[in-house]
Amino acid sequence: MKTELVTTLKRKATDILTQLADDHEPVLITQHGKPAAYLVDVDTFELMESRMALLEGIARGEKAIADGRTVDHEQAQTRMARWLE
Repeated sequence: MKTELVTTLKRKATDILTQLADDHEPVLITQHGKPAAYLVDVDTFELMESRMALLEGIARGEKAIADGRTVDHEQAQTRMARWLE
């Protein structure tokens, strides 16, 4: 992962964004010697967002199972049939 100072980002934003678009490698932006932000290209960000949504759905499903909020196959078919009508 590449690291850049926030002052470098200010001076060379176009160059950094061009390289980011080309190699899709996240850039860690530091301010006063400490990590301040990550800069990622749009495709990588959107992929991360979709993966996060999928993981959140799985976590909700696991919680529903742990809480006993499940239905059998027949009940699921009935509920789905109502949605598809």
